[in-house]
Amino acid sequence: MELTHINEEGRAKMVDVSSKEDTAREGVAFGSINMKGSTLDKIKEGTISKGDVLAVAQVAGIMAAKNTPNLIPMCHPIMISGSDISFKLDFENNKIDITATVKNTGKTGVEMEALTAVSIAALTIYDMCKAIDREMVISDIMLLKKSGGKSGLFERER
Repeated sequence: MELTHINEEGRAKMVDVSSKEDTAREGVAFGSINMKGSTLDKIKEGTISKGDVLAVAQVAGIMAAKNTPNLIPMCHPIMISGSDISFKLDFENNKIDITATVKNTGKTGVEMEALTAVSIAALTIYDMCKAIDREMVISDIMLLKKSGGKSGLFERER
């Protein structure tokens, strides 16, 4: 198996995607943050002292998707055509499920952007609630779907 991010000298390189065709691409990622029930209640009620937790996490996730190549060295800077974050408050399990969707038309996919968006949205929730709940756990960050490009469609079985 050829390592695509290693040059002839054994050092890291950014993959050359210049010969690839532009295709419509989508990446969907998922993650969760578990917390105390009282913390989840305060998020729902909007009584966290730092402000509207989900609104801030939404913006942070979108900003993270746009800045992925600044955080992950071998990611290509790409033009994102759309990014969205959704939150599902799960009171039965005291957690928030986070789903990020990122789209573009280009030579390389948006999986890393979606995964970064979920991660930063979860970290933002943690940051905004840590004063009342330091036991929160971020987990299950994963790619759910990617489409477009030479490798085509990937959908995780759940």
